[in-house]
Amino acid sequence: MEPQANFSRPRLEHDHSLLLLREMVRIRRFEEKCAELYSAAKIRGFLHLYIGEEAVAVGAMQALQPDDAIVATYREHGHALVRGVSAASILAEMYGKQEGCSRGRGGSMHLFDAATRFYGGNAIVGGGLPLAIGLALADKMQARSRVTACFFGEGAVAEGEFHECMNLAALWKLPALFCCENNLYAMGTALKRSESEIDLCLKATSYEIPAWPVDGMDVAACEEAAHRAVEAVRAGGGPYFLEFRTYRFRAHSMFDPQLYRDKREVEEWKKRDPILMFQARMQESGLLHDDDLKQIEEDVAAEIAKAIEFAEAGTWEPVEDLTKFVYSERKQS
Repeated sequence: MEPQANFSRPRLEHDHSLLLLREMVRIRRFEEKCAELYSAAKIRGFLHLYIGEEAVAVGAMQALQPDDAIVATYREHGHALVRGVSAASILAEMYGKQEGCSRGRGGSMHLFDAATRFYGGNAIVGGGLPLAIGLALADKMQARSRVTACFFGEGAVAEGEFHECMNLAALWKLPALFCCENNLYAMGTALKRSESEIDLCLKATSYEIPAWPVDGMDVAACEEAAHRAVEAVRAGGGPYFLEFRTYRFRAHSMFDPQLYRDKREVEEWKKRDPILMFQARMQESGLLHDDDLKQIEEDVAAEIAKAIEFAEAGTWEPVEDLTKFVYSERKQS
């Protein structure tokens, strides 16, 4: 499926463009370091990298306010970083340390941070959709001017939760923004092998929900689409659906041999690297200089180094606390 954008490109502004570029670089370098740490057995369990998809989280998040809620998938490190969850607390969580954002109990797939209204991190495909519906319903019942943004992959569209949630969101006109990150492969299954209709926007519109396809490799296009959708949702227009057509450059997880896709396909998509494309656009517009790039890389490297130091110095949970938050203690009368 060829990616596409439905919106005209907004004019770039210097400071904001540097912010978008910096955030994408932060995610890319953080994920690359996570792969290294995983190979060194510092991070264990599952690890799903966001490399190649950075433009979606960075662009879409620009349209959201601090009071809005975020629900994400197991490939959520980038979303958490952009939302404001510190790299230190994320990495400590991956290390399994108590100082992690989920107290070391969730790991890579279960990042959580109430302060930034980041409600996961969900390991189950489609598992975040009902949660998002609940958050949006609560906001509507309380007459709060909030939006719940729910990120999920195209694989979740085949789940029953997707259809149930689309139906309820439309019936109740909930303030929800559904952000489908279509990277063409649900684990190792190509979209065209699992779905009879691969235009996912048509599935959303069947529930009378406005839906737009977006070039998920263009951070400016992602931001523009998200702003338009969020404005409509916040104004009481009910739910909206955005299909971000993107691609992951790395394997589904660290255990994935990638036998299901041609290496030439991956290389073709890498020509549309969202970071390199945005850099080139900024340079053409005179908004980016070599010194800017150098400063961004230095700042990001320093941030990641401090995060590693924080995670390494973190503490393990005492064995006697293993049942804490799992079983309730019955008081003896």
